[in-house]
Amino acid sequence: MFDIFAFPFFQRALVGGLLIGGMAPLLGMFLVLRRLSMIGDTIAHVSIAGVALGFLINVYPVGVGLIFALFGAIAIERLRRTYRTYAELSIAILLSGGVALATMLFTLGQGFNINVTSYFFGSIYTLDWIDLVTIFAVTIVVLGVIAFHSKEYFLLTFDEDAASVSGLPVRTLNITLTVLTALVISVSIKILGALLVSALLTIPVACSLLIARSFRHSLIWAIVFSEVAVLTGLIGAGELNLAPGATVVLLLIMILIVLIALKKGFKL
Repeated sequence: MFDIFAFPFFQRALVGGLLIGGMAPLLGMFLVLRRLSMIGDTIAHVSIAGVALGFLINVYPVGVGLIFALFGAIAIERLRRTYRTYAELSIAILLSGGVALATMLFTLGQGFNINVTSYFFGSIYTLDWIDLVTIFAVTIVVLGVIAFHSKEYFLLTFDEDAASVSGLPVRTLNITLTVLTALVISVSIKILGALLVSALLTIPVACSLLIARSFRHSLIWAIVFSEVAVLTGLIGAGELNLAPGATVVLLLIMILIVLIALKKGFKL
């Protein structure tokens, strides 16, 4: 039992998963409260196009995906300003464009389709030291920015107009938050896959909002739920030979169902 801990590939998977498990809900709290939950899926699909291009030109796929994610994040912010009344159009446009570009690149590189497919569903056990260093660097950046601008983002989340009137650089803060999300998404794809990566941004937050009574408590609980699901999911998947990314997400959904049931007074 738990012999899997002795394997280096599982140790790398555990470190990478726990780092992402802390970062994702931290950013997800701000995104969910601002009703930008779908931005994760959008950037993930744009990033997949970059991963496909990386395989095609034989350059580090995660790195190329990260560059695509950053451009996608900037494009979303520009489109949001163009369509102020219909801000969700920016997400729909980029999501469609990302899927279309990724599909086109798949057809140009039929030989690597199997490798790229793993980025759709996650391949956390294939993390190498370059991946871990990249994830760790992104973690430092995210924690640093959020810690330094925590008050600004708190005000921006709950009242963007008030933040603007008080003199805060709203445009810069918005772009920075979207870029941070792009960084987290791009380094998370190899762990959970593009189809599941937004789950860590949103489901832990959904769980925490059911029980927490303040923003700070919601943030803490979201990270706790995320880390518990990642740790338990990876161990369970390793021992039972299950898909790790899917196991983590299903555990989060189970936690959410239990919390909803308890909140409504059902007996389980």
